Amino acid sequence: MGAKMEQKFINKEIEGSRNQNIEKLKKIFPNVIKDGKVDFQELKNELGEFKETVDEKYEFNWIGKQKTKREAMSGINGMTLKYFPEESKDSETTQNIYIEGDNLPVLKLLRNNYANKIKMIYIDPPYNTGSDLFIYSDKFQKNSKESQEELSITEDGEKNINILKDNMYKNTKDAYAYHSNWINMMYPRIKIAHELLKEDGVMCVSIDDNEVDNLKKILEEIFGHDNVETVIWKKIDPKYDRNSNAKIVTTTKRIHEYIVVAFKDREETEFGKIKKMPNWLNKYTNPDNDPRGAYKQGIISFQEGHKKEDKNSENYYTITTPSGRKITRNFFFSKEQYLEYEKDNRIYYPSNGDGIPALKIFENEEKDFYFETILEGVGSMNSAKKELAELFEVDEANIPFDTPKPTKLLKELIRGICGEQEETTVLDFFAGSSSTMDAIMQLNAENKNNNIKYIAVQLQDDLSNKENTINSKTKNIAIEYLKKINKPLYITEIGKERIRRAGEKIKKEENAEIDYGFKVFKLDETNINWEKEDYQKNINDYILNTTDIEKEMLLQDFNEGAKDIDIVYELLLRYYGMPLSAKINRIEEIGNRTYSVNDVIIVCLEDEITKEIVDKLSNMNFAKLYLRDSSFKGKDSLEIKENLMIRLNLQKEYNNEKSYRVEFI
Repeated sequence: MGAKMEQKFINKEIEGSRNQNIEKLKKIFPNVIKDGKVDFQELKNELGEFKETVDEKYEFNWIGKQKTKREAMSGINGMTLKYFPEESKDSETTQNIYIEGDNLPVLKLLRNNYANKIKMIYIDPPYNTGSDLFIYSDKFQKNSKESQEELSITEDGEKNINILKDNMYKNTKDAYAYHSNWINMMYPRIKIAHELLKEDGVMCVSIDDNEVDNLKKILEEIFGHDNVETVIWKKIDPKYDRNSNAKIVTTTKRIHEYIVVAFKDREETEFGKIKKMPNWLNKYTNPDNDPRGAYKQGIISFQEGHKKEDKNSENYYTITTPSGRKITRNFFFSKEQYLEYEKDNRIYYPSNGDGIPALKIFENEEKDFYFETILEGVGSMNSAKKELAELFEVDEANIPFDTPKPTKLLKELIRGICGEQEETTVLDFFAGSSSTMDAIMQLNAENKNNNIKYIAVQLQDDLSNKENTINSKTKNIAIEYLKKINKPLYITEIGKERIRRAGEKIKKEENAEIDYGFKVFKLDETNINWEKEDYQKNINDYILNTTDIEKEMLLQDFNEGAKDIDIVYELLLRYYGMPLSAKINRIEEIGNRTYSVNDVIIVCLEDEITKEIVDKLSNMNFAKLYLRDSSFKGKDSLEIKENLMIRLNLQKEYNNEKSYRVEFI
């Protein structure tokens, strides 16, 4: 029998003529249809009717711009990052961070701790292909008037943000404000990312043709036009992916993606060299049957009498060939380096050992290159799938991620941007398959140091839900794998497992003692009962509508189930410049509920502050002390508190502003 015919079913709804008319108009004047709506002024322009205006200027506009900019600038209330030591690896020693949750509130929570601290940010966000699910306001699904009214943010700027984790929508191409939805999702995240970067920091964003133009405009608006460049990554290359489908590689849009690079300050930033496979045109040979394979013969000296020959140079010396011939020349490197190459059998002597020596440049060996605007030979889609399949011990058709990035690409981006700097931090807030973290461990192992730390942020994305951010086939593969390793059905569990497996592999292959661990945090509701103060101020308003049990709960300092360590981290997030990797120790000489954070912050959660505790605190060095106001009890409580305030010099004047050394919960 022949192939099964595709069946067309009738639509349940009998559509009106609006969409048909828009499509007709789009064919005649494609520029007047913007985000699925008719720009009537643009239509008038096409018909020769131009509006006179005195306030024209070049700018990037989209639906919801002002609300989105306000959202980016607003703070965050009622949220914290909760620490999960049982899900962490090497939690006592690691300086790497893995955070689960929506990246917008997470970035806001990190503002104090990492402002101007991050050297590099890499993200691989949704490409807005028409099938992506991501968090954005669904208000644009309504008409324009409703959209503008309902998108408004409360005075504290946070109520909408706190429920974002429940607002995941598929941004289909027929959605109202299709491109604006994506921009509204990306803009505030990039705006905060800009604040986190050091002055010589760099942000790299992977993207394809769907939104590359809008991405560049977002970055140019935030970073400045002169601070943005575009790099092309050849993601499919027949030279390296020999099994690539010929039909795919003939389609230009499908053989490359973009990496848009934004500099915090271009003049402060330098790129180092990267390593990649050379793309030599000359044929490789192996005349002496070197076990390392075929190679090119590279010239390493100036011939006698050459105009660049310098007989006074330290690189002007004599060597002896295997045939006994002595050759004196100006070489490109020192004699010490020459002898090292010779010892490693990297010097080739042609003419049966009598010819001018050359350097072996092997076909399958990486070389140093300056950073280029077209990147190839740094991994591909195929190599990314292969390395993931190897890590998870499955075939390539059963990897639990849709489109992982090759670690080689990310390793070279990080190498070029971070160089040999000490204590560099890289942030990836669309962590996905954790390729960035894998690449960082590889680079640290290669350099035999722990110079590069990472912060990874990824939405939890419950795979048991009908709708999530990955396609159904990959979702089923991920679910089966998580069941196999007995983990919860969250996409973050795959990412964390990838880091663990990659660390074990690197440690075995490189035998390098580096930081393979990570601390796990999850976005959660606050541990502190912020309603207590309101209750105490407006107690009469609560009396009639509150039960005795509710009143008792309202008087508690902390919410039910809050652990001391959770409270310590929530307070840590309020201290400028303190990293989440900070060391937290219990100060047992004071009590069971007093903690030191990097010997800078003291968090005292004791139920009662006594004179003895005040004496001990007064003899300690610290920058900030947090205390429970309710811990001052009994008839002497006021005297004890006043004594503490005097002895610790509670507030000082700095530039006409009060700097509080002690704060109360």
